[in-house]
Amino acid sequence: MKELLEYLARELVEDPDAVEVTEKQDERGTLLSLRVGPDDMGKVIGKGGRTARAIRAVVKVAGIRAGVRASVEIVE
Repeated sequence: MKELLEYLARELVEDPDAVEVTEKQDERGTLLSLRVGPDDMGKVIGKGGRTARAIRAVVKVAGIRAGVRASVEIVE
């Protein structure tokens, strides 16, 4: 799922080299933290948060298919 999130984020932003995804396991499942360049934050969040919701939904479904619980956190 980390690779999926990296791919989605790199395709959305202007500076794909600034994309950084960290993966952390906790009692609730896998937490993926996404960092992008400050100029690309708006592109990842989208108008009204639509893009961020879509990214979270895709990762959540991929996690369900893999048998794990995954969530995405977008970090400034």
